[in-house]
Amino acid sequence: PAVNDYRGYSFMMFEFCSIRSSSPAVNLRLKMVDSQYYLPNDIGIAALDCCEAFRLLSPRERMYAHHLSRAAWYGGLAVLLQTSPESANIFVLLQRIFRKQTPAQLEQVATAVGLSSEEYLAFLVYAAGLYANMGNYKSFGDTKFIPNLPKDKLKALVWASQAFQDQPGEMEALWNSCSCPLYSLEDRQKQLGLGDKGITTYFSGNCGLEDAELAQKFLDSQNLSAYNTRLFKRENGGKACYEVRLASAVQKESDSHCGNFNFEEKEFTVKRGDYAPLMEKVSYYVQQAQAHAANDNQKKMLEEYRRSFTFGSIEAHKEGSRYWIKDKGPIVESYIGFIESYRDPFGSRGEFEGFVAVVNKAMSERFAKLVSSAEILLPELPWPRDFEKDIFLKPDFTSLDVLTFAGSGIPAGINIPNYDDIRQSEGFKNVSLGNVLAVAYATQKDKLTFLEEEDKLCILLPLQDDKGKFNFDQSKVINPETGEQVSSWYRGSETWDSKFSTIASSYEECRAECVGLYLCLNQQVLSIFGHEGQDAEDVVYINWLNMVRAGLLGLEFYTPESKSWRQAHMQARFVILRVLLEAGEGLVGLEEMTGQDGRPDARITLDRSKIHTVGKNAIHRFLCKLQVFKSTADVEGGRALYDSYSAVSDGGSHNFLRLRETVLLRKEARKMFVQANTRINGDSVELVEYEGSAAGLIRSFIERFQEDAEQLEADLLELNKRDAPCWCC
Repeated sequence: PAVNDYRGYSFMMFEFCSIRSSSPAVNLRLKMVDSQYYLPNDIGIAALDCCEAFRLLSPRERMYAHHLSRAAWYGGLAVLLQTSPESANIFVLLQRIFRKQTPAQLEQVATAVGLSSEEYLAFLVYAAGLYANMGNYKSFGDTKFIPNLPKDKLKALVWASQAFQDQPGEMEALWNSCSCPLYSLEDRQKQLGLGDKGITTYFSGNCGLEDAELAQKFLDSQNLSAYNTRLFKRENGGKACYEVRLASAVQKESDSHCGNFNFEEKEFTVKRGDYAPLMEKVSYYVQQAQAHAANDNQKKMLEEYRRSFTFGSIEAHKEGSRYWIKDKGPIVESYIGFIESYRDPFGSRGEFEGFVAVVNKAMSERFAKLVSSAEILLPELPWPRDFEKDIFLKPDFTSLDVLTFAGSGIPAGINIPNYDDIRQSEGFKNVSLGNVLAVAYATQKDKLTFLEEEDKLCILLPLQDDKGKFNFDQSKVINPETGEQVSSWYRGSETWDSKFSTIASSYEECRAECVGLYLCLNQQVLSIFGHEGQDAEDVVYINWLNMVRAGLLGLEFYTPESKSWRQAHMQARFVILRVLLEAGEGLVGLEEMTGQDGRPDARITLDRSKIHTVGKNAIHRFLCKLQVFKSTADVEGGRALYDSYSAVSDGGSHNFLRLRETVLLRKEARKMFVQANTRINGDSVELVEYEGSAAGLIRSFIERFQEDAEQLEADLLELNKRDAPCWCC
């Protein structure tokens, strides 16, 4: 079908309308696939409450939080340029429309040009989704979403808007630049990916997996991190030439890392200046925050961050992260930079992210007790001591109320920094985002799909450095899986991400989830959080039940056409479900059925009496394998294991491909969050809050960039225009 001429009907139904003998169930399965690609009008939108946390801050702390928030919000705009070729232009289009007219004012215009109330709400939901995801692909799952109203009606609304009346030439050009990809659902554009598997702006359109692998080898040879880079490929006289671009405010090439290089008979050029106007803003506000820092660690941390964003130095960011780790128990906690590599199809490049939050002291005390017990709990994990670090570095584990979280989405918790060398030798921090948890997982009983009614109610690394020196005794470390000496390890500048690349994020999430399942069986862990006796057993049951249900729900994030997973956490949870199903003995049950509404349904069950035996043994064996493959840099073994459990097929005891269709049919859209703004009023900082609605979310973004809106929009359009030719294959 001509999906660019989308009319609000199910394109999948239109595509298969020639199937005359389809049963109602088949028709339902075809129709429901379309819902992946738009946001429903009843999507959950919640205001992220931080009023009380902000109220308790001192004037100095508020000013510190304000400037760091500004740095995060400006840097977060880089995500538009990291997501898709059209995201930045769509953002500017929306900003220009809503800067001239509020959602309430624009509604009258929409009615006048023939939009129904549902169609106008669909437009507001799309705009809110674009802002919340910082692009037109879902941050959780990497699936594209399009407006759930006809293209001609959206065009009519744009043409009738005050923004168009004031600048018709510019608005028409802006619409023409993004309206086709805005609605397009061609196969490659349905999801993020590399080459013919999807869309990415971390690599030019002519790059494939072999280019990503070659570039990683080059970066390793130069001791350059991929975190703040993008890769652009061009042909010069029939020879492939590569440009590695570093994110930085300055564009001059002044050190050995930048310039021209020959590597494996290919030409590489390393340049600075990616996202330069945005990085300049980030550097400026980080510097402003320094004047209000609480201690020397914070001042030194921010100075290194400023140097990183100015010159594109990951080494400076790592140094800043070291000071951040030393800053124990701050009232205002923050982290900023190119952090998580989930959305890079190769798994090495970081998406920009910045958060500012206030410590929740009561909950943080419980986490502190857990950390204090870690040296007792760690020996409980199912791998030999040789596969742990010699010294346990106690992390700073706190519960935070988020004031600002800029990027493509807000997680429920974070474990950072992601630099292996720092985590191994100096430590890290765990943060739980309390006010996010409070609303993100609040689910109505009737939306707890695939559960029985009663269940609804419950609810270290071996290394050889560049000089050949080992950090472990080769003759003594025995692989518990083979009974022989370890035969592989990390060498030189190799890291977890660079070695395991495409599976690194999901594999590590799976390992973390398994540790959580395993340790929640420990009575000491449960008692730290006040759970004893039957209450503790209920917590264990709900925790494991949530995991097996999440494994089934994870099928939404699998793409059969490319046989690929689009979301690291959900792939990890599906893998765990497969492990527990394989354990047998009736531990986990999964059956297909017809729901009370006559539509396909499924039911998953967990035998709570077998969690401590069958379940624990299964996770014990699997977790040990995960740890050993990771610790010994055994990419071949780790990938074979992980890929086998990640496979989604229609064979065997469960038809997971068919179950995926049922999951899509009954899926619930992920919530969006409305975040507050801060503004300086005289000598003080005020908190500006918004209602939890699409209109409130839109208003928060319009007011977030008021003082320099026109220049900012011009910068985004220019950055996007410069790279536009690079996205064509």
